[in-house]
Amino acid sequence: MTLDPLVARLEQTYSGVLNDVMRGQGLRDFTLPPSLRPLIPRQKLCGPVFTVSGKVDTSADAHTTLLAWTGLLSKAKPGHVLLIQPNDSTVAHMGELSAETLKFRGVRGVVADGGTRDAEFIIDMGLQVWHRYFTPRDIVSHWLPDAFDVPVQIGDVTIAPGDYVFGDTDGMVRLPKAQAESIVAAAEEAMGKENLVRNAILEGVDPQEAYLRHGKF
Repeated sequence: MTLDPLVARLEQTYSGVLNDVMRGQGLRDFTLPPSLRPLIPRQKLCGPVFTVSGKVDTSADAHTTLLAWTGLLSKAKPGHVLLIQPNDSTVAHMGELSAETLKFRGVRGVVADGGTRDAEFIIDMGLQVWHRYFTPRDIVSHWLPDAFDVPVQIGDVTIAPGDYVFGDTDGMVRLPKAQAESIVAAAEEAMGKENLVRNAILEGVDPQEAYLRHGKF
């Protein structure tokens, strides 16, 4: 699969500079809650999102929940990050077979505002999963997806289908689809200025002078 050129550029940035750029552009509510953490340390995850929302339904039987879950996996878009708002804090919303399926289908990774299980298997296969907690309990007879490619909310952040997310060790941010190109371009420019500041500091320039000279620190 050919990598989206914007995603390739986005991968070369980092969450701190994206935060600074979006703050400077007057955007708000773009940083996902710090309770969401990556399963695989030091592995970035970025790309456009395919969104799913869901709900707890303990009246659903095992067949119904598994049929709906496998249908969810079938709908996931290659080249995208699967982003799930499960509206649940009890079960795992990603596991080994699901991760294997998504990786085979070209999905870049998963963000679930819920739980994950089979963590060691997923780490070994290299699919990045952002999540809030671990649990061995799965979705069977408990949880159903109820909407696909709709706006969802995680913390204070509303994420629309096709928006971009970027996550690294420091955290995850959302880039609005319409502004993603300009945000990435501004981040690249800011990183260039940071390199000038870094070089000045290493040459012995006073840090305040380096800031005043380049307008960045």
